[in-house]
Amino acid sequence: MRLTEIEYGTAQPVESYGPGFFRIGGRILQGAVIVTPWDAGPWGGLDDIAALTGLAGEIDVLFLGMGPEIAHAPKALRDALEEQGIGVEVMASPAACRTYNVLLSEGRRVALALLPV
Repeated sequence: MRLTEIEYGTAQPVESYGPGFFRIGGRILQGAVIVTPWDAGPWGGLDDIAALTGLAGEIDVLFLGMGPEIAHAPKALRDALEEQGIGVEVMASPAACRTYNVLLSEGRRVALALLPV
């Protein structure tokens, strides 16, 4: 089998995660985080809708990692994102990290909002 190393250019991939932290672009971030191809930083969690709707026009899809297991996103959050034209895919945080990295490597306009595992 031939393996090809993935190139991210200057984008911010999720390198690893563990209890309460994420390693993104060589940095360790504690707690909930927002990750875009150009930056990564703290996120106020599911009530911090403004931080996510501010990505309108920059991304097409937001992967919402709900922690160790999948859960429903609050209706107000989902409605606000869809109103801004941002597609929302809700999954467990580990799956969201993997999916984000794959689409990021393809140059897609994606972002990631993660609750810790």
